[in-house]
Amino acid sequence: MKFFITKTISVSIATASIIANILAGSISAADLGIDSRGEIISSLDDQREVAVTIYNEQLALVKDLRSIQLKNGFNKLAFREVSAQMKPETALLRSIDYPKGFSLLEQNFDFDLLTPQKLLEKYVGKKVRIVNVHPTTGAEKIEDAIVLSVNNGVVLKMDDRIETGYPGRIIYDEVPKNLRDRPTLVISLNSGTSKQQALQLSYLTGGLAWKADYVAELDKDDKFIDLTGWVTLTNQSGTTYKNAKLQLVAGDVNQVRPAFQLQKRRSEIYALEKSAVASSVIEEGLFEYHLYTLQRPTTIANNQTKQVSLLSATKIPVTKQFLLKGHDHYYRSSYGNLGTKLKVGVFVEFENKEASNLGLPLPKGIVRVYKNDKSGNAQFVGEDSIDHTPKNEEVRLKLGDAFDITADKKQTNFKKATAFGKYNYAYTSSFEIILKNAKDEVVEVVVHEPIPGDWKMQESSHKHKKVAAGTAEWKIKVPADGEATLSYEVLVRY
Repeated sequence: MKFFITKTISVSIATASIIANILAGSISAADLGIDSRGEIISSLDDQREVAVTIYNEQLALVKDLRSIQLKNGFNKLAFREVSAQMKPETALLRSIDYPKGFSLLEQNFDFDLLTPQKLLEKYVGKKVRIVNVHPTTGAEKIEDAIVLSVNNGVVLKMDDRIETGYPGRIIYDEVPKNLRDRPTLVISLNSGTSKQQALQLSYLTGGLAWKADYVAELDKDDKFIDLTGWVTLTNQSGTTYKNAKLQLVAGDVNQVRPAFQLQKRRSEIYALEKSAVASSVIEEGLFEYHLYTLQRPTTIANNQTKQVSLLSATKIPVTKQFLLKGHDHYYRSSYGNLGTKLKVGVFVEFENKEASNLGLPLPKGIVRVYKNDKSGNAQFVGEDSIDHTPKNEEVRLKLGDAFDITADKKQTNFKKATAFGKYNYAYTSSFEIILKNAKDEVVEVVVHEPIPGDWKMQESSHKHKKVAAGTAEWKIKVPADGEATLSYEVLVRY
């Protein structure tokens, strides 16, 4: 007993003074950041800084640094206002100032938030009080009740009767300990000091995402574009990150998923390198990914979409292409008429090179293209998505189908040919394509025909090129307000 008393007396005088003041009522536990659960409470008021690294596919790494005073020894710390979509198995709390003697024992993620419905659910089987107001006198009558069920309505046991749809107000004695007004990580830990210390909580979370968006403006002659890139951030994680140090990882980081989900193919990662046109972000390599760092802190509010400037480049040379594309099954049987007023696609292409005023690895995203009308008003003319595109590669965008350029196509002949050697089938097919141009200028239409098997062009009215093993290409000049006819015969064996 003497030993126990000696140890108790050896506790610091300051601690004894605090205990005495609490007993006297001059200091409350709440003043010390301790709630009725015996927890030390940490809110965003304690936050010194927060860093957020956002990956693709709704994943982010949060590093939340707070200044907190713990007791020397065992503590139960309630780390409030974390992400509601935290992956609790990834959470790691560490002491920056006093790591010696600091150890974690247990942690619980309380994301069951306080709402009237949740409160009612927690009181199933428990006693509440019902306040009923008299409609004429306004007098209040209070009755005890037991909550039997809250499925599709409230079922109450009141005295010797069962009530549903009871109109009264419900009074609860207390808030259950497992309900929180904010997402909270509750951590049991040992601290080697009672001094104020910097604690950093790191965790992965869903609900944060980013993507690249591009706006391109064509000049009046469709010869050049001005390109602006934006980073679009979306925060649906359930909390706000004030003055955050923001970093973005371009690429798809592999995550272990449940077996029943299909794995997505991962692609090579690219991002912006150093360039005079990069505006408010700095790029660096990270493993096999690329990391953007925003040069200034930014607040990412909950349920907010934010855009940050990524790049800006002007006078990028482009080429416009009209493309008619066929189908390989035309060469296996007799079809006759294959269609009239066939759509001709409209594409614009530019080279991602320094010589073209660009030369930047471009993160994947959507490119939206505009062009001014004769009054100078910008009009939307189409959009297309691009994949991660390294520098010195070509960017190709399909903007739509041409209105004034169409095609009529038919199969003029089909006959069986002699198959020999390794081939089981052989056919000779003849086709005629009439390209029509209602514009007041000459246009060039590129015709791509996917031809299956082993093929050989027998005859052609225009020079063709074998651009791939199964593709023949023609470039046909079509006069203004006129038409041009492409006819050819091809032998197919397979």
